[in-house]
Amino acid sequence: QVQLVESGGGLVQPGGSLRLSCAASGIIFSISSMGWYRQAPGKQRELVAAITRAGSTSYSGSVKGRFTISRDNAKNTVYLQMNSLKSEDTAVYYCHAELPARAYWGQGTQVTVSS
Repeated sequence: QVQLVESGGGLVQPGGSLRLSCAASGIIFSISSMGWYRQAPGKQRELVAAITRAGSTSYSGSVKGRFTISRDNAKNTVYLQMNSLKSEDTAVYYCHAELPARAYWGQGTQVTVSS
């Protein structure tokens, strides 16, 4: 079992920044990669960014250059630094952990970009 607890969402103006955190607990040594997904109203959930155990990262085209995913292994925490936020970044952001047998999801944190 893996538990994922997200924090850091909120309301921010266009052009602003937010940092999301995802703290993992449980069988964390089995996690092969972690990532952030988001789901806007009426849209499908989409991958935003991911990071492997080795530290390799990947991003969706819509956030590349604006968002940065990182991890602190000592704290078992993954971060998503979001800069130059746009209204279209508004969504519920979910933390995701991939294990050999299954994937786990956090409860989600709302990010709203609005003036």
